[in-house]
Amino acid sequence: MKHISAAILLIMLLAAVVGCGGNDHKSEQKEAKGRVIYRGLYSFGPEVKSFKNCETGQEFWAADSSATLELKYSQLIIEKPYEPVYVEVEGEKIKSGPDGEASEFDSTIVVKKLIKITKEIPAGMCDN
Repeated sequence: MKHISAAILLIMLLAAVVGCGGNDHKSEQKEAKGRVIYRGLYSFGPEVKSFKNCETGQEFWAADSSATLELKYSQLIIEKPYEPVYVEVEGEKIKSGPDGEASEFDSTIVVKKLIKITKEIPAGMCDN
């Protein structure tokens, strides 16, 4: 009976260790699919939907597949078009197509989920 209890305890311990390691694997899968968290400045206007990555200073075309980024931007009561706001989004980076306004950018950030949007740009965050 003791051997059976010890075996069950060992199996449970191994399952817990594998389960914890599984979370890291899910993160790797998420990154492998290209979806990551981006922090930066988003500008929106009649001809431009751009995102500037605060970490790298690189600028991208922004495609809003979440259907919330442009809506929330307009709800912030921005005084003039193209005024940048700070955003944190989950998305993926893809190569921009050869046509349209996006073609002026090497890459496009496809926003899958809006995490945060604010007119308050964190001090020193996006000075690149």
